[in-house]
Amino acid sequence: MTLENELFDIPSEHVQNVYGQFDAYLKKIERTIGVTVVSRDGGVKLIGNEAQVESAKQVLLELLELSRRGSEITEQNVNYALSLAMEKKEGALLEIDSDLICHTISGKAIKPKTLGQKAYVDAIRKDMITFGIGPAGTGKTYLAMAMAITAFKANEVERIILTRPAIEAGEKLGFLPGDLQSKVDPYLRPLYDALYQIMGADSFQKNMEKGLIEVAPLAYMRGRTLDNAFIILDEAQNTTQAQMKMFLTRVGFGSKVVITGDETQKDLAADVKSGLDVAQKVLGKVEGISFCRLTSRDVVRHPLVQKIVTAYEEYEKKTVRRKENHDTRSGRRVRS
Repeated sequence: MTLENELFDIPSEHVQNVYGQFDAYLKKIERTIGVTVVSRDGGVKLIGNEAQVESAKQVLLELLELSRRGSEITEQNVNYALSLAMEKKEGALLEIDSDLICHTISGKAIKPKTLGQKAYVDAIRKDMITFGIGPAGTGKTYLAMAMAITAFKANEVERIILTRPAIEAGEKLGFLPGDLQSKVDPYLRPLYDALYQIMGADSFQKNMEKGLIEVAPLAYMRGRTLDNAFIILDEAQNTTQAQMKMFLTRVGFGSKVVITGDETQKDLAADVKSGLDVAQKVLGKVEGISFCRLTSRDVVRHPLVQKIVTAYEEYEKKTVRRKENHDTRSGRRVRS
């Protein structure tokens, strides 16, 4: 096998960001692609076969461009750049990074970080109702919140309405202290946290007092018509079929709706059908409604979260296969 050598420069101001602490990112590129990376005096030398060298070069150049754009390179960036390189999707990472939604109150840019997230954001822009379905850590709620605040600031909608079912996950609401709002606030806390980070506490409180931002349990939506609003229904896997139908029929003119949920984290009773599951079957072919499926590859939290999600997915698939095999064997015994 003929070994290729390629040498190119990494500007000194970007070296630490691209290489990672103690060259951790370079070592990950070496292990994943199978290329030898030699770093010396601001230059990088790649040694391997032609395909390996080209893939490693593409990853490094994309990470360098992210750094030039002012992004802090994370392990998630490196992992995703490597997976895209293995799939020969050159330039995809930079295309994703070019899609700026808004900035947090601290000035941090909010952008999709994976192809799945990019498709999700594009669907929200395009369609009136978007379902974002996927595991924890894929940015379903956070990106929807960023899109809602962006639309609100651009006067595309008059208000933001955030809701989720106040499902009792092992604890009875009646046992919690305080009035009804105090009882349901813990269920709505993730929505408040995202609002504070993106909009700022002061701006949020002012708009809340004016009624321009509403955070409420799903039960409060009954009997209302929601016009000119950006509405987010979070934790939709915990809605019943009746609740989901009630919510969807509240939508009025000039509104945009995002419904998020994780099918693997239902807190409903075993004999209750999830409104999210039923909606996918009933509305799958309705024009103007998008269903975006995010996977473990779209997890953008700590890398360990991605491993946990993947491990659970594999375990659940094995459980289903074992059950199917058991049912098949049982059926044969009954027939014989």
